Amino acid sequence: MSKLGVNVDHVATVRQARRTYEPDPVTAAALAELGGADVITIHLREDRRHIQDRDLRILRQTVTTKLNLEMATALEIVNLALEVKPDQVTLVPEKRQEITTEGGLDVAGQVVSLKEVVERFQDAGIIVSMFIDPDARQVAAAKEACADYVELHTGTYANAPSESQRLTALNALEDAASTARSSGIGVNAGHGLNYRNVGAIVSRLDAEELHIGHSIVSRAIFVGIERAVREMKAAIERHKRL
Repeated sequence: MSKLGVNVDHVATVRQARRTYEPDPVTAAALAELGGADVITIHLREDRRHIQDRDLRILRQTVTTKLNLEMATALEIVNLALEVKPDQVTLVPEKRQEITTEGGLDVAGQVVSLKEVVERFQDAGIIVSMFIDPDARQVAAAKEACADYVELHTGTYANAPSESQRLTALNALEDAASTARSSGIGVNAGHGLNYRNVGAIVSRLDAEELHIGHSIVSRAIFVGIERAVREMKAAIERHKRL
């Protein structure tokens, strides 16, 4: 069954709206683990719009499952990650103006430089994943760059305006997952997944990890984060491959 990675960035977004100390994403991560989270995911952006260095450092000490750090390849962030040593890094594109990550990393356009970053992390014993669009060219480039995993960008599927477009996107994801596995690369998935659309991703992709943030944090406002995580775990369980 796919493991659930809970992204607690939006807890930090609320905190940073007032530049105060609450709500604390560290507390949210602990409660998410109590609710059954298999992975805690955070994105330390260059502009520090939500997660802060302090959060990363404390979470490294307190997360008892697996800590996944989403990050750009800016030298400052790379060096900090190498110092703190999360269990896994997921390399993502980053634009200062975007509300959230808008698409996959163009691995094919920067294989050489990415491979150098990958080697630094792997030498430190850190797993490397790359957040990419479900495209065979990007999968091949991730393989060339020696990534351990790809995280397939599910946003096109999640935001498809029609059933036919949703199925087209789902087929592309399934093809990319198959290509990655045949290349010896592990498969994760995420972006835009929620309680309603996660089922097809679970049953069709059989990804090792699903990284979900906004939907869980939104649900947690009304029912608490432990229950919100349990509900997502139950949704994944209902659609697992037999």
